[in-house]
Amino acid sequence: MSADAGFSHLDERGEARMVDVSGKPVSRRVARASCRILLSSSTLDRLATLAKGDALAVARVAGIQAAKRTADWIPLAHPLALDRVAIELERADDGLTISSEVVATARTGAAMDALVACAAAALALYDMVKAVERGAIVTELRLESKSGGARGDWTRGG
Repeated sequence: MSADAGFSHLDERGEARMVDVSGKPVSRRVARASCRILLSSSTLDRLATLAKGDALAVARVAGIQAAKRTADWIPLAHPLALDRVAIELERADDGLTISSEVVATARTGAAMDALVACAAAALALYDMVKAVERGAIVTELRLESKSGGARGDWTRGG
């Protein structure tokens, strides 16, 4: 087995590299990710009235903005021209579920962009609620599905 052991961002010597996607065809790529931020019910009830403004709107914008800058967050990620970024926030008994969907017409997938979108939205929410709940927990960041590209579609649990 080569030193890279199948990791796409390692060369045959095991050294980090940016993957060459120049020979891949351009196709429509869709990636969905999610994470959770665990909060008390009292913090959830207060989210709409925080002094810093509409926390959920801030989280959505943070997620969209971060998705567009994924290559700045992840050193070996390709900068993509994104066609669409959507962020959804859904209340649960123990916090919020944050979901993202990223669409790009590109030579490489948008999975990292979808993951970064969720992470940034969750961190923006943490920033908004930290004055009332420093114990908030960001958890379960994960890719839910991806489509497009040579390796085809993938869905968590599918």
